[in-house]
Amino acid sequence: MAKIQVLDKHVAELIAAGEVVERPASVVKELMENTIDAGARHVTVEIRDGGVTYIRITDDGCGIHREDVPTAFLRHATSKVRSEQDLAAIGTLGFRGEALASVAAVAKVEVITCAAGEIVGTRYVIHGGEEKILEDAGCAEGSTFIVEDLFYNIPARMKFLKKDVSEGNAVAGVVERLALSHPEIAVKFIRNGRTELQTPGDGQVLSCIHAVFGKQFASTLMPVEYEMGGVRVSGFVCKPENARPNRTMQHFFVNDRYVRTQTAMVAVERAYKGMMMAGRFPACVLYIRLPAETVDANVHPAKIEVRFINEKPVFDAVYYGVRSCLETRGSIQQITMDRVPEPKKEIAPTYASPVGTSKPVTASPVIPKAQPAQPPRRPSFLDLAVDDVRPAPAYSMQDSTAAPPQKKVEAVAEIIDIPPVEQPVTKLPETPKAPDEKPEQLAIEQAPAIQLVGEVFTTYILAQMGDSLFIIDKHAAHERILYNKLKAQSRSDQQILLSPVAVTVSREEHTALLESVKELAEAGIDLEDFGGTCVLVRSFPLILSGTDIDSTIREIAAGLTAGSHQVQSSKLDWIYHSSACRAAIKAGDASRPAELLDLAKQVLLDDSVRYCPHGRPVCVEMTRKEMEKLFGRIV
Repeated sequence: MAKIQVLDKHVAELIAAGEVVERPASVVKELMENTIDAGARHVTVEIRDGGVTYIRITDDGCGIHREDVPTAFLRHATSKVRSEQDLAAIGTLGFRGEALASVAAVAKVEVITCAAGEIVGTRYVIHGGEEKILEDAGCAEGSTFIVEDLFYNIPARMKFLKKDVSEGNAVAGVVERLALSHPEIAVKFIRNGRTELQTPGDGQVLSCIHAVFGKQFASTLMPVEYEMGGVRVSGFVCKPENARPNRTMQHFFVNDRYVRTQTAMVAVERAYKGMMMAGRFPACVLYIRLPAETVDANVHPAKIEVRFINEKPVFDAVYYGVRSCLETRGSIQQITMDRVPEPKKEIAPTYASPVGTSKPVTASPVIPKAQPAQPPRRPSFLDLAVDDVRPAPAYSMQDSTAAPPQKKVEAVAEIIDIPPVEQPVTKLPETPKAPDEKPEQLAIEQAPAIQLVGEVFTTYILAQMGDSLFIIDKHAAHERILYNKLKAQSRSDQQILLSPVAVTVSREEHTALLESVKELAEAGIDLEDFGGTCVLVRSFPLILSGTDIDSTIREIAAGLTAGSHQVQSSKLDWIYHSSACRAAIKAGDASRPAELLDLAKQVLLDDSVRYCPHGRPVCVEMTRKEMEKLFGRIV
């Protein structure tokens, strides 16, 4: 065995620093917690290059006395814990005395501070744990910490850092959570010279949520106020219809400390049971307050987890608090949901209205010209009153004074201001074959006759071709068809939105989307950073016209956040999967016979439509012979 020796002080400090400082976000978290503990009412955080090269945190707290400044950078030096008994009831965010020493060991740190009652302030510079300067400085009461060149003396740690945008988003996430934990503090966050966050500091949780997550998210929330068994729960939860595809918008604060708590998470989701679709998760910003001696915050290096002496009172308080809010939501709901317009008012004659809204557009997709084998762009494309318009050929331009056969047709003519005879949908069966018709369309025309038998469970299509009966899963079939089209599309199949759509997501989802901009663009989705946790969608695949852009982007962001799509090629493929699944007709959706027949033709005459992108079979076949065996007609 090698000889045992005591590590050099500098090496020991680097090892200890690695447990506290993992990335720029760790530095910001530790320093902001110190400013909050110092009683600051205004905090400004500024970073450059994701916080790797420059971090500055300024506060108006109590400051540090001159004689205490060098001591503050010694390991295990703190003003918050005096004895063993203090650890049993921790009431501050910081308490270990490791933050400043750890940061100074791996970066170049400068502190300018002035304590209450001091005539002159102090400037202290320390690089890599070595003191450089201690001198007088003119400054207001409070402290300013400047951290530069993080990990400059540990090059091996630098390679583990992510791109600047990812590191910057991680810092922004920390700032947002600490701002939410103390809405009475005005927090300002500046990234690369641009202010991205500014909370009012008025003590109102909802106004802080509005500043952090935006108006759209704040408008979906309901207040929670409940106390039970010495545990007080307050904050906001989302309405069941505004549930999210993942848990990234669940925020819990225990005694004003942001934590991850399985107890509260399960309690919230249990409270929503029976009110929310499977696979969806509630969003919340909840504050749990209980006696300090009943919770232990000293169980995780980053203090991100806590341990309760008794979890049941916490679970019960959260569960019943959220449940009571949900059960009384009918009396407080004031937002009026937009009504879907009548189909006849949405018909477009020969073009598609650009998808420029985050709400589902039921009648804006391109109405296909009459091509016998043209697949539906959207499962609801026949919802554009095709059956109502079908008698329109009798109403021609030569007989403009004649009354239309149906009132619905007259309404259509008034809206689009042209005779209904121009409606392409009226001539779907008779449109002549285009000279450059695609081979697959010719194949559909020349294929054996396919007869639609019907539909069962509003999910499965029954179709007969030759001596076989085919059972087709309409969602899986349409999903595969859309997926194939998305993979085959070119940039010319992209629809530029007249009104770009702003989509607000969580901080983690925002990072994932920006890291996947290239893959999304290749999939026909052009988006860009719009500040905060918002992205701006400027174009969308034409194939997906009529889908809800906001929901589609959220679904994609949720999947990317899961972290299971690291390989670039598979990430792009997964984006196609997610987009197709979101846009495809769903099991249980009502479908017209023309839609069902069209899907059946595409499935039975295209060998590439055999499995959905997730691997489930699209169609099963039962031959006449097998059926006759079942009924004993043949042996």
